[in-house]
Order: sequence, then C-alpha cells, then structure tokens
Amino acid sequence: MLSPPGRSPTRPITGIAKKSLFDTLGARVAEATVVDLYCGTGTLGLEALSRGARRCFFAERDRGALVRLRRNIEALGAGERCVVWRGDVTAGLRARLVGVDDAVDIAFVDPPYADARRWSWVAASQAIFDPLCERLSAEGLVVLRLAGKVHLPDPVGALCIRRRKDYGDMALVFLGAGE
Repeated sequence: MLSPPGRSPTRPITGIAKKSLFDTLGARVAEATVVDLYCGTGTLGLEALSRGARRCFFAERDRGALVRLRRNIEALGAGERCVVWRGDVTAGLRARLVGVDDAVDIAFVDPPYADARRWSWVAASQAIFDPLCERLSAEGLVVLRLAGKVHLPDPVGALCIRRRKDYGDMALVFLGAGE
C-alpha cells in the first residue's frame, strides 16, 4: 500500500491500533457498507474491504493522497466496490450519502488532528455526524480518530459514545445512534 505523500497532513494509523480497531469491529465488517471520511490513502476503508466489506465510499480533499488512494484501490483490485468523493469532506456530505444505496454499517472519520482540535462540535455534528447518523444501519457505528487530548462531548449530535480506546497520543471513539 502506498503511504501518504511527503508533506501531506495525513497520518497513517499504527499497526497495533489498526489491528485492535478491526478486532473490535470483528464480524460486523463482513458484507458491510463502509464510509471512510478524511481517508488519506485509504488505509481503513481498504482494510475493511480486504476483510469482506461489500462496498466503501472514500472522501478526501488532498490531491496527492487521492492519487495514492486510487493506486491502492487498483492494487487491491477493488475498483468496482469503491466510490471516491473528491473535495471538502463536509461540503455536501448529506447529499453524497443519499447516493449510498444501503444503510451505512461502519463510518470512519479521521480528520487532521489540527482541524479536529479547532472544531465547533455543534458545527461538526451538523456537517458530519448528523448526516452519518441519518444513514446508519440499526447496529451501525461511527469510528472517530482523534488526538488523545481532544475533549469530545457526549452526545455528538444524535450519536452517543459507546467506547473509547486510547493509544498514546491517539484515541479511537466508537459512536452509535440512540442511548
């Protein structure tokens, strides 16, 4: 798999954290419809596809990362199971999600740490988390990757924290609809 371009703000997830994440997700990955927002070179979405996810929708704005993402999709031979949304992840996410035929089973949200540190959680909820929640399957999860010291409100829009796993200066937060 191609890594992010040299000066890209993309931060690949560590092998230990990725293994733990997919161990936690377990069997729910098989046949899942996956959305990978701020996907970089596609590490999380491509891992889901390699573990049996049915389809993945990738969103990224960095041109260098997009070139590598497309090459990684091609190398995996997964082109027919992938859709790439180019541009600002938050702009028109609700409309993009309408084009997803099935409910979303797993959504990865992996914003640049600097962006997430400055987020207004109300605005982020309206632009990202509420549209995702509207399209989640009954048992669907949103997995948010953040710098470990970022304070996350609970709930985030209509999503509640189900679990949090900290790995040094990084956290994975599992969000689900309802209580």
